[in-house]
Amino acid sequence: MRKPTYAMRYVAGQPAERILPPGVFSSIGQALPSGVPLTSEERIRILVWNIFKQQRNEWLSVLKNFGKDAHLVLLQEAQTTPELVDFATSNYLAADQVPALILPQHPSGVMTLSSAHPIYCCPLREREPILRLAKSALVTVYPLPDTRMLMVVNIHAINFTLGVDVYSKQLAPIREQMAHHSGPVIMAGDFNAWSRPRISALYGFAREMSLREVRFKDDQRRRAFGRPLDFVFYRGLNVANASVLVTQASDHNPLLVEFNPCKTK
Repeated sequence: MRKPTYAMRYVAGQPAERILPPGVFSSIGQALPSGVPLTSEERIRILVWNIFKQQRNEWLSVLKNFGKDAHLVLLQEAQTTPELVDFATSNYLAADQVPALILPQHPSGVMTLSSAHPIYCCPLREREPILRLAKSALVTVYPLPDTRMLMVVNIHAINFTLGVDVYSKQLAPIREQMAHHSGPVIMAGDFNAWSRPRISALYGFAREMSLREVRFKDDQRRRAFGRPLDFVFYRGLNVANASVLVTQASDHNPLLVEFNPCKTK
């Protein structure tokens, strides 16, 4: 029997809340509630990082030094340990996690930390056909000061497959959601794009959704078979700065990106 898909929301001073997927994707942008903007600043700062289930030392130090000033932190393989939940709820208004692996103590999956409460939240899961392990993704939406709505997709892509059918299947519900969203988009995470067919499927999806790829001048992203695994895609925004932080605190290096929320020409 397929396990239910849901997100767990962590907010300081409140019990954890289970959030189920919305029933109709087409409602995006039509009946979203109002909310406080993600930021009042001129830039949107994000950190994207596969945190390797917090198995290495210094992961918390990296988050404290580089994550606390970000408006969005998109983590993959995030375990809801007391230390991570405390950091998230102490520095952010909301932290939403989609459990993918139910480990003995704490579930692991994508987690999005945000400086404002999302006005839309859709958790997604897909099971790897070989190892039967699940990977998760999370779609959230936040108001911007200019009244537009920013869609944020945090994804940990399927890894072990024969061919790209299941890999592409994981992107299908994200495509459906983006197709009903007219505002700016950030899609980022660990895409496990380690083969030519996978990178072709990913770039084809990006073209179809009018997404641009963030380029890193000193590209120190984690690679497999010579190809980077972590990406940041966007539309309706301008990139102000982009860098890769080299660290031993995980088997992936964090990506730091600043976007200008003003409308592109």
